[in-house]
Formats: sequence, C-alpha cells, structure tokens
Amino acid sequence: MTATKPAAVKASAAKGDTMKALIYHGPGKKSWEQTDKPIIKETTDAVVKILKTTICGTDLHIMKGDLPEVTDGRILGHEGVGIVEEVGSSVSNFKKGDHVIISCVTSCGKCDFCKKGMYSHCINGGWILGYMIDGTQAEYVRIPYADNSLYAIPAGADEEALVMLSDILPTGFECGVLNGQVKPGDTIAIVGAGPVGMAALLTSQFYTPAEIIVIDQDDNRLNVAKTFGATHIINSADGKAVEKIMKLTDGRGVDTAIEAVGVAATFELCESIIGAGGHIANIGVHGKPVTLHLETLWSRNISITTRLVDTVTTPMLFKTVQSKKIEPKKLITHRFKLDQMIEAYDTFEHAAKEKALKVILEN
Repeated sequence: MTATKPAAVKASAAKGDTMKALIYHGPGKKSWEQTDKPIIKETTDAVVKILKTTICGTDLHIMKGDLPEVTDGRILGHEGVGIVEEVGSSVSNFKKGDHVIISCVTSCGKCDFCKKGMYSHCINGGWILGYMIDGTQAEYVRIPYADNSLYAIPAGADEEALVMLSDILPTGFECGVLNGQVKPGDTIAIVGAGPVGMAALLTSQFYTPAEIIVIDQDDNRLNVAKTFGATHIINSADGKAVEKIMKLTDGRGVDTAIEAVGVAATFELCESIIGAGGHIANIGVHGKPVTLHLETLWSRNISITTRLVDTVTTPMLFKTVQSKKIEPKKLITHRFKLDQMIEAYDTFEHAAKEKALKVILEN
C-alpha cells in the first residue's frame, strides 16, 4: 500500500498576499526578499506563522552547492515553532491559533515507509522542507500532512528549547546514538562539536557510556562540550587525533564513532579510531565521496550505518526536554530578529570566529 495524495483545494489566501523569506539563488547566493505568502494547497495542509526558527548545518551544505537538487528560488529552512494560521479541511489534530513544533521531516503516516517508522522516506514527504518545497526561514510556511508533521506545544513551554526538537535532537539521537548502539560502559567518540554533534553528546548520556570523547578543531566548541558532559576533548587541528585516542583507549579504539560533520576527513578519522566490533554511525551530510578503508576494516567486525532522521523519537525527546532531563536551550549562542536573517547566516557561517553554536531567529 502507498499513500494517496490528497486532492488539491482552492487557494486559501487572497492573490497578492506577500511575506518576507530567505531565498536561495544558487551556491553562495541568497537574499531576504518579498515573496508570495503560502496557501493551503491540499486538504491535509496547514499554514503556520513562524515565531522562531534557526539555521542548520544542512542549510550551509545547500549554500555550498552540496545538494544541487535544491533549485533557484527555494525558501530554505526546516526547523521552527509557530502558530497555526489556517488548516485544510482534512486536518483534525490542529486548528487556527494552536502553538506547534514543526518537524523537519514530513510524514503522511499511511504509506509503507511511514508504517515502518521510516518517516524520512515517506512516499510524498520525508525531508522536503527547505529542500524540495519552501521551508521555515520565512514569516509563514506551508506544512503538508499537518496532523503527522506538527507537534502541539503546551502553554508555558519554552519555545526556544523546543526549536531544537525540530531537527538536531532527534538527528543526533537517532542517527548517532541509536544507530551507533551506545551502551552502558562504552567509550564513544563524537567527531564534530557543532549543534548536531552536541545533540548526540547530550542524548548519548541516556545510556551512560563510560567515556565520551569529543573531537573538533574549534577550542570554544570543545570547551562547551566539556560542560555538556564530554569526558575528554581533542583538538584535531594538529593531525594527532588518532594517536591521542589510541593512547586514551590503550590501543583498542572506541566502541562507537559518530561522524557529525559530513566531510571526507572526519569520516576517515572515524574509520581510524573504531575498535573491533565497533559501530561507525554517520550523521553528516556528505556532498563529496569518501574513501572506505576495507583493507583495514574487513576483518574487524565493524558496522557502518547511515540514516536520515525519521523523528520517530520526537515525542520521547519532547518529554525529556519538558522535564529538563536535557536542556538543549544551552546550545543557543546568538539571537536575531527574523529580518536579520542574512546577518544570522554570516554569524553561523563563521561559527569559530563568532563562537556560535545555534542561532535563533524570532518573528
């Protein structure tokens, strides 16, 4: 069985309604400009007014040209919280005025992939926001399959913290921690101390690994990782990260290596530090080939996993954030108004210089 695409409905917004949004115009080109306000196109849609959004490392990969399928004119962004402005006639879980978290992954809830919990491969959804359809770095956004792709926010909840549930927390947890099969007593390495790497750091502690080694080239991010629970931090800029990790592990290597950058050098670092029987869990968005060193890995019982976040763990993570078992708001380093989007991108693109982790933009 596959999902049936809902019938289109009449345009809901008056012709000529406009808004401001971050528009992608090809690699290295973007602008904050006037564009059409989204409308209800299908009966399962909702239009959401953005209250808070953010910029993701994946957006930077798009800006670098690593995802050439993103076309000129696309509104970027796939994270945010907002207020429902309008819903299609088939939407039953939400109504105008509801506060919601926008999931980075759109799911119909009915196709074969959705029934397996693989929302990222939904026949008519998956990761499409800010990629194949217009996204959240705007004043308004259209959300397909709203009943399955939005989460209600209770009164009094911290909206800034909940923005982190759109993407980075489930991504770090599902693609890194769960795929990496982190267990009590393990030694794990997280390569990349950006927001998703930090999310993996926070959520890996659900499973009480004995040692968490965080590797990056940014001392500021490494120091922050230390405050978030890293037991060891290593600056890899000197090229001696493998040597240092082998010394820490008495030559055995780590049980789980989580790649959270998306470049060849960091994936190959994971291959070099993984111990026998270990798991390499790739999170990073890779725009270029990497070398698989089977000449050294073939006999070592290594598992390598890839995954696009499915967001199936969002409800559980929501509870941990609400109970303050984890506090992702601490990842926020910079705040901007929505119309300061270009300045926010400049800050995020120069994260080391600006000491930036996660930026929040408020409408």
